[in-house]
Amino acid sequence: MNKTQRADLFRTRLLTAITRAGTNQSALARKTGVDRSTISQLLRDEAARLPNAHVVGACASALGVSADWLLGLAEHPENAADLLASALTLTNAPRALVDQQIYDWHREAEGYKIRHVPAALPDMLKTNEVLNWEYGPHLGRTAAQAITASANRLAWMRQSASDYEIAMPLFEIKSFVDGTGYYEGLPSDLRRQQIDHWLDLSKALYPRMRLYLFDARQLFSAPITVFGPLLSVIYVGSNYLAFRDTQRVRAFSDHFDRLVREANVTARGFPDHLEALRSGMI
Repeated sequence: MNKTQRADLFRTRLLTAITRAGTNQSALARKTGVDRSTISQLLRDEAARLPNAHVVGACASALGVSADWLLGLAEHPENAADLLASALTLTNAPRALVDQQIYDWHREAEGYKIRHVPAALPDMLKTNEVLNWEYGPHLGRTAAQAITASANRLAWMRQSASDYEIAMPLFEIKSFVDGTGYYEGLPSDLRRQQIDHWLDLSKALYPRMRLYLFDARQLFSAPITVFGPLLSVIYVGSNYLAFRDTQRVRAFSDHFDRLVREANVTARGFPDHLEALRSGMI
């Protein structure tokens, strides 16, 4: 881009920023401390010069845009702080992983493939009895809320145009079947009911819902959800970290796709694997 082209682009973007800000040349001159005649000259078609750094910076600050954007060095008008704020958000995460924020993100991404690595077993695939066992003793009424939210999410999945992929470590399913670790104390009859429920859902919703099991000794994944190309979310316990910039969303998508490629149990093999585990229950 030569000097004339850059000056033309600066003039166009300065005029755009003035319009978006709902202001005018006189008000901009007052805010920046620059002569109104200087502002007028910058906006004239025959002007083929760029202002000095002070004027560019003052205009950018007054109009709430970045100086790099005014000069054609960036494609986004937001300044660096605003870009970071929009690209990364920190959102409160209630105990129930089927809370309203996650549900809203699902609806926003409807029609796209949704990739999910849950923190434990996906709440939306749990029976009401398992949800009661998990949430009731510690959180009181939250158990009923989790059951309602889980039913809503499952109903959404049944009618949504989105494909849904879930990847979990092998040990998570094995721990549940055996009633060990996190699931210690969960009665065997509730575990059997839950396994039967999974089998029904995995067959009824396949291929739109696909479950994969990977070996955590070879691969590791934090709890994440990738909502198509729109955003990726990491669950850290009390908060969600949500990324909307393309580069990070693509990186999380690639990470999930690796979990699927190297899965020890594929979506087709998941029902057989689960039935084999069930047959060995005591």
